[in-house]
Amino acid sequence: MQKGKMRFAILIPVYDHEEAIGPTLRSVLAFGYPVLLVDDGSDAPCRDVLQALEREHRAQVSLLRLEQNSGKGAAVKAGLTALESQGFTHAVQVDADGQHDIERLPNLVSSAEQSPEALITGYPEYDDSVPRSRYLARYLTHVWVWINTLSLQIKDSMCGFRVYPVAQVNLVLDGANTGDRMEFDTQVLVHWCWSARPIINEPVRVHYPLDGVSHFRLFRDNVLISAMHARLFFGMLWRLPRLLGRRLAGG
Repeated sequence: MQKGKMRFAILIPVYDHEEAIGPTLRSVLAFGYPVLLVDDGSDAPCRDVLQALEREHRAQVSLLRLEQNSGKGAAVKAGLTALESQGFTHAVQVDADGQHDIERLPNLVSSAEQSPEALITGYPEYDDSVPRSRYLARYLTHVWVWINTLSLQIKDSMCGFRVYPVAQVNLVLDGANTGDRMEFDTQVLVHWCWSARPIINEPVRVHYPLDGVSHFRLFRDNVLISAMHARLFFGMLWRLPRLLGRRLAGG
């Protein structure tokens, strides 16, 4: 991929973040990139806010609506497909809730410009607002990811601030069985790693607002994540000879 032909767009999956999406959108608009909002079947209050934001920023913002709530992963996949059809080469995924420091966006884009074939993923630098239970649960996922990739290449698989090379990640997704909800962010990175494609980690400051909206459902999403780790573990075992061969070759 030639650097001169790179086209970036911001991809923001949104589900009932009517309070947060306005400030988040305005913070990314300052960088001048086109923005695709993917409405994951939000209820009327958020739906109306998104439509108003599209009208207000029609020169820079487009809106894709999924009629039924299908999950963050489904929204991201729909957005990646749409952006590829529009000729964009790279999608900067930004979470709608505003927890990431958007001022780091140029750092991620710069890394992508230097390494166009790489997937650039943020890894969190937390402040004191992070819930301890969430931090510990996140670390457990890190350990499973390191096991399932036989690698420490991925510093954090759950950060929703990243840059995807659009055509390449869609190719990986076409051949992968990835979920549509909270498990997607981790799965796509593991499958990307399995495909021997480059990953670059960039530090991102993270703040959890006291009044932030979380769509994590304790029972449902923990079951999904546990099942995800089990599937990835068996996927690793099936790929074990290839992964070990790559490690022995220094790849």
